[in-house]
Amino acid sequence: MTRSVGIDLGTTYSAVAILRDTGEPEILPNRDGESITPSVVLFQSFDGRDEPLVGTMAKHSSAGAPDDVVQFVKRNMGDATWRFESTGGSQYSAEEVSGIILRRLKEDAELALGEPVTDAVITVPAYFDDARRVATRHAGEIAGLNVLRVLNEPTAAALSFGLDTSAQGTVLVYDLGGGTFDVTLMRITDAGFDVLGTDGDRNLGGFDFDNRLIEHIAADIEKQGGPDLLEDNAQVAGLREKAEIAKRSLTTVATTSVHVSADGRPFRVTIERAEFERITADLLSRTEDLTARVLEEAGVAWQEVDHVLLVGGSTRMPMVRSLVERLAGRPAERSVHPDEAVALGAAIQAAMEDSASGGRAVELFEAGAPLIADVTSQSLGVIQLDGDSTREVNTVVIPRNSKIPAKLSVDGFTVVDNQTSINVQVTEGDDTDPEFVVEIGSKELAIPPYPKGSPVRVTYAYDIDQTVFVELTDLAAGRSLGTFTLDRRANLTDEQVRTAAGKVAALSVQ
Repeated sequence: MTRSVGIDLGTTYSAVAILRDTGEPEILPNRDGESITPSVVLFQSFDGRDEPLVGTMAKHSSAGAPDDVVQFVKRNMGDATWRFESTGGSQYSAEEVSGIILRRLKEDAELALGEPVTDAVITVPAYFDDARRVATRHAGEIAGLNVLRVLNEPTAAALSFGLDTSAQGTVLVYDLGGGTFDVTLMRITDAGFDVLGTDGDRNLGGFDFDNRLIEHIAADIEKQGGPDLLEDNAQVAGLREKAEIAKRSLTTVATTSVHVSADGRPFRVTIERAEFERITADLLSRTEDLTARVLEEAGVAWQEVDHVLLVGGSTRMPMVRSLVERLAGRPAERSVHPDEAVALGAAIQAAMEDSASGGRAVELFEAGAPLIADVTSQSLGVIQLDGDSTREVNTVVIPRNSKIPAKLSVDGFTVVDNQTSINVQVTEGDDTDPEFVVEIGSKELAIPPYPKGSPVRVTYAYDIDQTVFVELTDLAAGRSLGTFTLDRRANLTDEQVRTAAGKVAALSVQ
Protein backbone atom coordinates (compact mmCIF):
# COMPACT_ATOMS: atom_id res chain seq x y z
CA MET A 1 0.00 0.00 0.00
CA THR A 2 1.23 3.47 -0.80
CA ARG A 3 0.05 6.74 0.71
CA SER A 4 -0.52 10.19 -0.73
CA VAL A 5 1.08 13.09 1.10
CA GLY A 6 0.92 16.85 1.00
CA ILE A 7 4.20 18.73 0.74
CA ASP A 8 4.84 22.38 1.47
CA LEU A 9 8.05 22.99 -0.46
CA GLY A 10 9.11 26.27 1.13
CA THR A 11 11.86 28.77 0.43
CA THR A 12 13.34 28.38 3.90
CA TYR A 13 11.46 25.44 5.47
CA SER A 14 9.47 22.51 4.12
CA ALA A 15 6.96 20.14 5.67
CA VAL A 16 5.10 16.90 4.86
CA ALA A 17 1.65 15.91 6.07
CA ILE A 18 -0.82 13.08 5.62
CA LEU A 19 -4.54 12.60 6.23
CA ARG A 20 -4.91 9.90 8.85
CA ASP A 21 -7.67 7.26 8.82
CA THR A 22 -9.33 9.27 11.60
CA GLY A 23 -9.85 12.10 9.11
CA GLU A 24 -7.31 14.37 10.79
CA PRO A 25 -4.38 15.83 8.82
CA GLU A 26 -1.08 15.39 10.59
CA ILE A 27 2.46 16.68 10.09
CA LEU A 28 4.99 13.87 9.69
CA PRO A 29 8.24 14.33 11.61
CA ASN A 30 11.52 14.12 9.74
CA ARG A 31 14.31 11.73 10.68
CA ASP A 32 15.58 14.29 13.21
CA GLY A 33 12.20 14.42 14.95
CA GLU A 34 11.42 17.91 13.60
CA SER A 35 8.07 18.95 12.16
CA ILE A 36 9.68 21.21 9.56
CA THR A 37 12.86 20.71 7.54
CA PRO A 38 15.13 23.57 6.46
CA SER A 39 15.15 23.78 2.65
CA VAL A 40 18.94 23.79 2.67
CA VAL A 41 21.38 21.46 0.91
CA LEU A 42 25.05 21.03 1.80
CA PHE A 43 26.92 19.41 -1.07
CA GLN A 44 29.59 17.23 0.53
CA SER A 45 32.02 15.60 -1.85
CA PHE A 46 33.82 12.35 -1.05
CA ASP A 47 36.23 10.87 -3.59
CA GLY A 48 34.67 13.07 -6.26
CA ARG A 49 31.14 11.88 -5.47
CA ASP A 50 28.52 14.25 -4.08
CA GLU A 51 26.62 13.24 -0.95
CA PRO A 52 24.06 16.00 -0.34
CA LEU A 53 23.08 16.71 3.25
CA VAL A 54 19.61 18.22 3.67
CA GLY A 55 18.03 20.01 6.60
CA THR A 56 19.14 21.37 9.94
CA MET A 57 22.75 20.20 9.82
CA ALA A 58 23.12 21.66 6.33
CA LYS A 59 21.71 24.96 7.58
CA HIS A 60 24.16 25.04 10.47
CA SER A 61 27.00 24.43 8.00
CA SER A 62 26.17 27.50 5.92
CA ALA A 63 28.48 29.81 7.86
CA GLY A 64 31.43 27.43 7.78
CA ALA A 65 31.05 26.30 4.17
CA PRO A 66 29.04 28.99 2.36
CA ASP A 67 30.23 27.95 -1.08
CA ASP A 68 29.00 24.38 -0.58
CA VAL A 69 25.53 25.27 0.71
CA VAL A 70 22.43 26.04 -1.37
CA GLN A 71 19.66 28.02 0.30
CA PHE A 72 16.55 29.78 -1.01
CA VAL A 73 16.63 27.75 -4.24
CA LYS A 74 12.88 28.24 -4.60
CA ARG A 75 13.62 31.79 -5.78
CA ASN A 76 15.45 30.33 -8.78
CA MET A 77 12.74 27.91 -9.87
CA GLY A 78 11.86 28.51 -13.52
CA ASP A 79 15.23 30.15 -14.25
CA ALA A 80 16.75 28.04 -17.00
CA THR A 81 20.18 29.67 -16.59
CA TRP A 82 20.67 29.07 -12.85
CA ARG A 83 23.16 26.40 -11.85
CA PHE A 84 25.00 25.39 -8.68
CA GLU A 85 28.40 23.78 -9.08
CA SER A 86 29.55 21.51 -6.29
CA THR A 87 33.17 21.10 -5.25
CA GLY A 88 32.94 17.64 -6.81
CA GLY A 89 32.48 19.32 -10.19
CA SER A 90 28.82 18.50 -10.77
CA GLN A 91 26.26 21.12 -11.79
CA TYR A 92 22.70 21.19 -10.50
CA SER A 93 19.67 23.07 -11.79
CA ALA A 94 17.13 24.58 -9.41
CA GLU A 95 14.78 21.68 -10.17
CA GLU A 96 17.49 19.17 -9.25
CA VAL A 97 18.31 20.89 -5.95
CA SER A 98 14.60 21.06 -5.12
CA GLY A 99 14.34 17.41 -6.18
CA ILE A 100 17.03 16.53 -3.65
CA ILE A 101 15.07 18.33 -0.90
CA LEU A 102 11.87 16.56 -1.96
CA ARG A 103 13.62 13.20 -2.03
CA ARG A 104 14.73 13.74 1.59
CA LEU A 105 11.15 14.71 2.54
CA LYS A 106 9.80 11.61 0.72
CA GLU A 107 12.24 9.29 2.50
CA ASP A 108 11.51 10.88 5.89
CA ALA A 109 7.77 10.41 5.31
CA GLU A 110 8.37 6.75 4.45
CA LEU A 111 10.32 6.32 7.69
CA ALA A 112 7.52 7.92 9.70
CA LEU A 113 4.78 5.85 8.01
CA GLY A 114 6.65 2.60 7.56
CA GLU A 115 5.39 2.28 4.00
CA PRO A 116 6.20 3.63 0.53
CA VAL A 117 5.23 7.17 -0.46
CA THR A 118 4.82 7.76 -4.18
CA ASP A 119 2.00 10.27 -4.67
CA ALA A 120 2.05 13.89 -3.53
CA VAL A 121 0.35 17.25 -3.81
CA ILE A 122 3.03 19.95 -3.78
CA THR A 123 2.19 23.54 -2.96
CA VAL A 124 3.43 26.70 -4.66
CA PRO A 125 2.93 30.41 -4.04
CA ALA A 126 -0.31 31.58 -5.61
CA TYR A 127 1.64 34.18 -7.59
CA PHE A 128 3.99 31.62 -9.16
CA ASP A 129 3.86 31.83 -12.95
CA ASP A 130 3.65 28.96 -15.40
CA ALA A 131 7.40 28.31 -15.60
CA ARG A 132 7.77 28.08 -11.83
CA ARG A 133 4.75 25.80 -11.48
CA VAL A 134 6.09 23.44 -14.14
CA ALA A 135 9.54 23.55 -12.51
CA THR A 136 7.98 22.51 -9.18
CA ARG A 137 6.20 19.58 -10.82
CA HIS A 138 9.48 18.58 -12.47
CA ALA A 139 11.26 18.73 -9.10
CA GLY A 140 8.72 16.30 -7.69
CA GLU A 141 9.22 13.94 -10.62
CA ILE A 142 13.00 14.17 -10.19
CA ALA A 143 12.52 13.14 -6.55
CA GLY A 144 10.63 10.03 -7.65
CA LEU A 145 7.16 11.36 -6.83
CA ASN A 146 3.97 11.17 -8.83
CA VAL A 147 2.76 14.76 -8.52
CA LEU A 148 -1.02 14.59 -8.25
CA ARG A 149 -1.47 18.34 -8.30
CA VAL A 150 0.33 21.63 -7.80
CA LEU A 151 -1.80 23.55 -5.27
CA ASN A 152 -1.65 27.22 -4.31
CA GLU A 153 -0.30 27.71 -0.77
CA PRO A 154 -3.02 30.12 0.46
CA THR A 155 -5.71 27.78 -0.86
CA ALA A 156 -4.10 24.88 1.01
CA ALA A 157 -4.00 26.93 4.22
CA ALA A 158 -7.67 27.86 3.86
CA LEU A 159 -8.55 24.21 3.18
CA SER A 160 -6.86 23.23 6.44
CA PHE A 161 -8.61 26.07 8.31
CA GLY A 162 -12.02 25.21 6.87
CA LEU A 163 -11.65 21.57 7.80
CA ASP A 164 -10.37 22.29 11.29
CA THR A 165 -12.97 24.88 12.26
CA SER A 166 -15.90 24.24 9.89
CA ALA A 167 -15.83 28.02 9.45
CA GLN A 168 -17.61 29.68 6.57
CA GLY A 169 -17.59 33.17 5.09
CA THR A 170 -15.08 35.42 3.38
CA VAL A 171 -11.48 34.58 4.26
CA LEU A 172 -8.33 36.59 3.59
CA VAL A 173 -5.08 34.61 3.63
CA TYR A 174 -1.99 36.75 4.21
CA ASP A 175 0.94 34.46 3.45
CA LEU A 176 4.41 35.87 4.17
CA GLY A 177 6.94 33.08 3.94
CA GLY A 178 10.68 32.89 3.80
CA GLY A 179 10.97 34.02 0.21
CA THR A 180 7.54 34.87 -1.19
CA PHE A 181 4.42 36.85 -0.32
CA ASP A 182 0.88 35.97 -1.38
CA VAL A 183 -2.47 37.40 -0.45
CA THR A 184 -5.60 35.51 -1.43
CA LEU A 185 -9.27 36.30 -0.85
CA MET A 186 -11.76 33.44 -0.91
CA ARG A 187 -15.24 32.47 0.18
CA ILE A 188 -15.90 29.23 2.08
CA THR A 189 -19.40 27.77 1.81
CA ASP A 190 -21.01 24.34 1.99
CA ALA A 191 -20.27 24.06 -1.72
CA GLY A 192 -16.52 24.53 -1.29
CA PHE A 193 -13.78 27.10 -1.59
CA ASP A 194 -14.27 29.90 -4.09
CA VAL A 195 -11.16 32.02 -4.68
CA LEU A 196 -12.13 35.63 -5.41
CA GLY A 197 -8.69 37.04 -6.15
CA THR A 198 -4.98 36.71 -5.54
CA ASP A 199 -1.83 38.77 -5.84
CA GLY A 200 1.68 38.64 -4.55
CA ASP A 201 5.41 39.14 -4.92
CA ARG A 202 7.63 36.12 -5.51
CA ASN A 203 10.65 38.11 -4.30
CA LEU A 204 9.37 39.34 -0.95
CA GLY A 205 9.73 37.31 2.21
CA GLY A 206 11.65 36.76 5.42
CA PHE A 207 14.84 36.56 3.36
CA ASP A 208 14.47 40.24 2.49
CA PHE A 209 13.81 41.25 6.10
CA ASP A 210 16.96 39.32 7.05
CA ASN A 211 18.91 41.19 4.37
CA ARG A 212 17.96 44.52 5.95
CA LEU A 213 19.22 43.29 9.30
CA ILE A 214 22.44 42.01 7.74
CA GLU A 215 23.07 45.41 6.14
CA HIS A 216 22.25 47.18 9.40
CA ILE A 217 24.60 44.99 11.45
CA ALA A 218 27.43 45.32 8.89
CA ALA A 219 27.04 49.11 8.77
CA ASP A 220 27.12 49.36 12.57
CA ILE A 221 30.31 47.28 12.74
CA GLU A 222 31.93 49.55 10.16
CA LYS A 223 31.00 52.56 12.31
CA GLN A 224 32.77 50.83 15.21
CA GLY A 225 35.92 50.68 13.10
CA GLY A 226 35.47 47.16 11.83
CA PRO A 227 35.85 45.81 8.27
CA ASP A 228 33.19 45.66 5.56
CA LEU A 229 31.74 42.22 6.29
CA LEU A 230 29.59 42.25 3.16
CA GLU A 231 32.65 41.62 1.00
CA ASP A 232 33.30 38.20 2.59
CA ASN A 233 30.97 35.30 1.70
CA ALA A 234 31.74 33.46 4.91
CA GLN A 235 31.05 36.54 7.00
CA VAL A 236 27.78 37.19 5.14
CA ALA A 237 26.69 33.59 5.75
CA GLY A 238 27.50 33.99 9.43
CA LEU A 239 25.66 37.30 9.56
CA ARG A 240 22.61 35.75 7.95
CA GLU A 241 22.40 33.11 10.67
CA LYS A 242 22.82 35.75 13.39
CA ALA A 243 20.31 38.07 11.72
CA GLU A 244 17.69 35.32 11.58
CA ILE A 245 18.21 34.56 15.27
CA ALA A 246 17.97 38.28 16.10
CA LYS A 247 14.76 38.61 14.07
CA ARG A 248 13.20 35.72 15.95
CA SER A 249 14.29 37.21 19.28
CA LEU A 250 12.61 40.48 18.40
CA THR A 251 9.27 38.73 18.10
CA THR A 252 9.25 38.31 21.89
CA VAL A 253 11.65 40.96 23.25
CA ALA A 254 12.04 44.65 22.45
CA THR A 255 15.85 44.60 22.25
CA THR A 256 18.47 42.04 21.33
CA SER A 257 22.20 41.96 20.66
CA VAL A 258 24.33 40.40 17.94
CA HIS A 259 27.95 39.45 18.66
CA VAL A 260 30.39 39.22 15.76
CA SER A 261 34.14 38.55 15.58
CA ALA A 262 36.06 40.18 12.72
CA ASP A 263 39.73 40.92 12.19
CA GLY A 264 40.44 39.36 15.55
CA ARG A 265 38.15 41.81 17.35
CA PRO A 266 34.79 41.30 19.04
CA PHE A 267 31.87 43.56 18.07
CA ARG A 268 28.45 43.92 19.60
CA VAL A 269 25.47 45.41 17.80
CA THR A 270 22.33 46.22 19.76
CA ILE A 271 19.10 46.08 17.76
CA GLU A 272 15.77 47.44 18.95
CA ARG A 273 12.51 46.14 17.59
CA ALA A 274 11.47 49.69 16.69
CA GLU A 275 14.66 50.12 14.65
CA PHE A 276 14.11 46.81 12.86
CA GLU A 277 10.57 47.86 12.01
CA ARG A 278 11.84 51.21 10.72
CA ILE A 279 14.41 49.73 8.34
CA THR A 280 11.90 47.22 6.95
CA ALA A 281 8.84 49.51 6.82
CA ASP A 282 8.87 49.69 3.02
CA LEU A 283 8.81 45.87 2.76
CA LEU A 284 5.78 45.70 5.02
CA SER A 285 4.18 48.52 3.04
CA ARG A 286 4.49 46.47 -0.15
CA THR A 287 2.41 43.70 1.43
CA GLU A 288 -0.19 46.27 2.48
CA ASP A 289 -0.46 47.64 -1.06
CA LEU A 290 -0.88 44.17 -2.57
CA THR A 291 -3.51 43.26 0.01
CA ALA A 292 -5.45 46.45 -0.72
CA ARG A 293 -5.33 45.70 -4.45
CA VAL A 294 -6.79 42.22 -4.03
CA LEU A 295 -9.69 43.55 -1.97
CA GLU A 296 -10.31 46.40 -4.39
CA GLU A 297 -10.28 44.19 -7.49
CA ALA A 298 -12.63 41.71 -5.81
CA GLY A 299 -14.97 44.51 -4.71
CA VAL A 300 -14.76 43.42 -1.07
CA ALA A 301 -14.37 45.83 1.86
CA TRP A 302 -12.43 44.94 5.00
CA GLN A 303 -15.64 44.89 7.07
CA GLU A 304 -16.91 42.12 4.79
CA VAL A 305 -13.95 39.85 5.63
CA ASP A 306 -15.03 37.26 8.22
CA HIS A 307 -11.69 35.55 8.88
CA VAL A 308 -8.04 36.59 8.53
CA LEU A 309 -5.41 33.85 8.33
CA LEU A 310 -1.73 34.58 8.90
CA VAL A 311 0.38 31.93 7.16
CA GLY A 312 4.16 31.63 6.77
CA GLY A 313 6.85 31.89 9.41
CA SER A 314 7.45 35.57 8.75
CA THR A 315 3.96 36.44 10.02
CA ARG A 316 5.31 35.83 13.52
CA MET A 317 6.89 39.29 13.41
CA PRO A 318 4.73 41.49 15.67
CA MET A 319 4.60 44.27 13.08
CA VAL A 320 2.92 41.91 10.62
CA ARG A 321 0.11 40.91 12.96
CA SER A 322 -0.26 44.53 14.05
CA LEU A 323 -0.57 45.72 10.43
CA VAL A 324 -3.08 43.10 9.36
CA GLU A 325 -5.24 43.41 12.46
CA ARG A 326 -5.24 47.20 12.16
CA LEU A 327 -6.36 46.96 8.52
CA ALA A 328 -8.95 44.26 9.23
CA GLY A 329 -10.27 45.85 12.38
CA ARG A 330 -10.36 42.44 14.03
CA PRO A 331 -7.96 39.84 15.45
CA ALA A 332 -6.39 37.33 13.09
CA GLU A 333 -7.29 33.68 13.60
CA ARG A 334 -5.17 32.09 16.32
CA SER A 335 -5.93 28.48 15.39
CA VAL A 336 -3.75 28.53 12.25
CA HIS A 337 -0.18 27.25 12.63
CA PRO A 338 1.91 29.46 10.33
CA ASP A 339 4.46 26.74 9.56
CA GLU A 340 2.11 23.76 9.21
CA ALA A 341 -1.20 25.00 7.75
CA VAL A 342 -0.09 24.75 4.12
CA ALA A 343 1.22 21.18 4.39
CA LEU A 344 -1.91 20.11 6.31
CA GLY A 345 -4.14 21.52 3.59
CA ALA A 346 -2.05 19.84 0.91
CA ALA A 347 -2.53 16.52 2.71
CA ILE A 348 -6.31 16.97 2.59
CA GLN A 349 -6.14 17.71 -1.13
CA ALA A 350 -3.81 14.73 -1.68
CA ALA A 351 -6.33 12.40 -0.04
CA MET A 352 -9.11 13.76 -2.25
CA GLU A 353 -6.96 13.39 -5.37
CA ASP A 354 -6.11 9.80 -4.49
CA SER A 355 -9.05 7.55 -5.34
CA ALA A 356 -7.73 4.93 -2.94
CA SER A 357 -7.87 7.25 0.07
CA GLY A 358 -10.29 9.94 -1.02
CA GLY A 359 -13.07 8.56 1.16
CA ARG A 360 -11.25 9.59 4.32
CA ALA A 361 -11.42 13.21 3.16
CA VAL A 362 -14.89 13.06 1.63
CA GLU A 363 -16.44 11.82 4.86
CA LEU A 364 -15.38 15.05 6.55
CA PHE A 365 -17.67 17.19 4.42
CA GLU A 366 -21.45 16.84 4.53
CA ALA A 367 -21.67 17.90 0.88
CA GLY A 368 -18.88 15.55 -0.19
CA ALA A 369 -15.42 16.58 -1.35
CA PRO A 370 -15.07 20.38 -1.27
CA LEU A 371 -14.83 22.07 -4.62
CA ILE A 372 -11.85 24.39 -4.94
CA ALA A 373 -12.59 27.08 -7.52
CA ASP A 374 -9.22 28.81 -7.94
CA VAL A 375 -8.19 31.73 -10.14
CA THR A 376 -5.33 32.55 -12.48
CA SER A 377 -2.47 34.42 -10.86
CA GLN A 378 -1.08 35.85 -14.12
CA SER A 379 -2.70 37.23 -17.27
CA LEU A 380 -2.10 35.18 -20.42
CA GLY A 381 -1.82 36.95 -23.76
CA VAL A 382 -0.75 36.64 -27.37
CA ILE A 383 1.34 38.94 -29.57
CA GLN A 384 -0.65 40.49 -32.43
CA LEU A 385 -0.16 43.29 -34.93
CA ASP A 386 -1.98 46.53 -34.14
CA GLY A 387 -4.57 46.94 -36.91
CA ASP A 388 -2.99 47.79 -40.26
CA SER A 389 0.31 48.79 -38.68
CA THR A 390 3.34 46.60 -38.14
CA ARG A 391 3.51 47.50 -34.44
CA GLU A 392 3.30 44.48 -32.17
CA VAL A 393 0.93 44.58 -29.19
CA ASN A 394 0.21 42.17 -26.37
CA THR A 395 -3.45 41.17 -26.28
CA VAL A 396 -4.70 39.57 -23.05
CA VAL A 397 -6.60 36.34 -23.71
CA ILE A 398 -7.16 35.14 -20.14
CA PRO A 399 -7.16 38.03 -17.61
CA ARG A 400 -5.53 37.68 -14.19
CA ASN A 401 -7.89 36.34 -11.50
CA SER A 402 -10.04 34.48 -14.04
CA LYS A 403 -11.70 31.35 -12.65
CA ILE A 404 -9.88 28.13 -13.51
CA PRO A 405 -10.07 25.88 -15.33
CA ALA A 406 -10.58 28.56 -17.99
CA LYS A 407 -10.92 28.49 -21.76
CA LEU A 408 -10.99 31.81 -23.62
CA SER A 409 -10.21 32.99 -27.15
CA VAL A 410 -9.12 36.02 -29.16
CA ASP A 411 -9.58 36.48 -32.91
CA GLY A 412 -7.05 37.78 -35.42
CA PHE A 413 -6.28 37.85 -39.13
CA THR A 414 -3.54 36.86 -41.50
CA VAL A 415 -1.34 39.82 -42.43
CA VAL A 416 -0.11 38.97 -45.96
CA ASP A 417 -1.54 37.17 -48.98
CA ASN A 418 -0.82 33.45 -49.15
CA GLN A 419 0.53 33.40 -45.60
CA THR A 420 1.40 29.79 -44.78
CA SER A 421 2.09 29.88 -41.05
CA ILE A 422 1.34 31.76 -37.83
CA ASN A 423 3.76 32.04 -34.94
CA VAL A 424 1.66 31.90 -31.75
CA GLN A 425 3.63 33.71 -29.02
CA VAL A 426 2.19 33.12 -25.55
CA THR A 427 2.83 35.83 -22.95
CA GLU A 428 2.34 36.47 -19.25
CA GLY A 429 1.54 39.99 -18.09
CA ASP A 430 -1.05 42.76 -18.40
CA ASP A 431 0.86 45.38 -20.37
CA THR A 432 0.02 46.00 -24.04
CA ASP A 433 3.70 46.62 -24.80
CA PRO A 434 5.47 43.30 -25.51
CA GLU A 435 8.61 44.70 -23.91
CA PHE A 436 6.92 44.63 -20.50
CA VAL A 437 5.51 41.10 -20.57
CA VAL A 438 7.23 37.71 -20.54
CA GLU A 439 7.03 35.36 -23.50
CA ILE A 440 6.61 31.93 -21.94
CA GLY A 441 6.46 29.90 -25.13
CA SER A 442 5.67 29.89 -28.81
CA LYS A 443 5.00 27.59 -31.73
CA GLU A 444 4.69 28.07 -35.48
CA LEU A 445 1.60 26.41 -36.94
CA ALA A 446 0.88 25.88 -40.65
CA ILE A 447 -2.20 27.49 -42.23
CA PRO A 448 -3.75 27.28 -45.74
CA PRO A 449 -2.51 30.03 -48.14
CA TYR A 450 -5.49 32.36 -47.76
CA PRO A 451 -5.71 36.04 -48.83
CA LYS A 452 -4.60 38.72 -46.39
CA GLY A 453 -7.18 39.33 -43.64
CA SER A 454 -8.41 35.75 -43.35
CA PRO A 455 -9.75 35.14 -39.80
CA VAL A 456 -8.10 32.88 -37.23
CA ARG A 457 -8.78 32.27 -33.56
CA VAL A 458 -6.32 31.57 -30.74
CA THR A 459 -7.78 29.68 -27.78
CA TYR A 460 -6.07 29.22 -24.42
CA ALA A 461 -7.09 26.58 -21.90
CA TYR A 462 -5.81 26.97 -18.34
CA ASP A 463 -6.03 23.79 -16.24
CA ILE A 464 -6.27 23.43 -12.45
CA ASP A 465 -2.48 23.34 -12.13
CA GLN A 466 -2.41 26.67 -14.01
CA THR A 467 -0.56 25.20 -16.95
CA VAL A 468 -1.43 26.28 -20.47
CA PHE A 469 -2.75 24.56 -23.61
CA VAL A 470 -3.13 26.42 -26.92
CA GLU A 471 -5.26 25.86 -30.05
CA LEU A 472 -5.29 27.73 -33.37
CA THR A 473 -8.53 27.61 -35.38
CA ASP A 474 -9.07 28.46 -39.06
CA LEU A 475 -12.34 30.41 -38.91
CA ALA A 476 -12.70 30.47 -42.70
CA ALA A 477 -12.90 26.69 -42.85
CA GLY A 478 -14.15 26.14 -39.30
CA ARG A 479 -11.43 23.65 -38.40
CA SER A 480 -8.57 23.35 -35.95
CA LEU A 481 -5.09 24.04 -37.29
CA GLY A 482 -3.41 22.40 -34.34
CA THR A 483 -3.02 22.35 -30.58
CA PHE A 484 0.04 22.41 -28.38
CA THR A 485 1.19 22.68 -24.82
CA LEU A 486 3.78 25.34 -24.28
CA ASP A 487 7.30 24.70 -25.47
CA ARG A 488 8.46 26.20 -22.19
CA ARG A 489 11.90 27.61 -22.81
CA ALA A 490 12.37 28.23 -19.07
CA ASN A 491 11.79 24.58 -18.18
CA LEU A 492 13.50 21.24 -18.59
CA THR A 493 12.49 18.96 -21.42
CA ASP A 494 10.98 15.53 -20.68
CA GLU A 495 14.31 13.94 -21.50
CA GLN A 496 16.15 16.32 -19.17
CA VAL A 497 13.70 15.51 -16.38
CA ARG A 498 14.32 11.78 -16.84
CA THR A 499 18.09 12.33 -16.83
CA ALA A 500 17.87 14.50 -13.72
CA ALA A 501 15.73 11.89 -11.97
CA GLY A 502 18.39 9.25 -12.63
CA LYS A 503 21.12 11.62 -11.46
CA VAL A 504 19.35 12.40 -8.15
CA ALA A 505 18.36 8.75 -7.61
CA ALA A 506 22.03 7.79 -7.78
CA LEU A 507 22.99 10.25 -5.02
CA SER A 508 23.30 9.27 -1.37
CA VAL A 509 21.07 11.93 0.18
CA GLN A 510 21.58 12.37 3.92
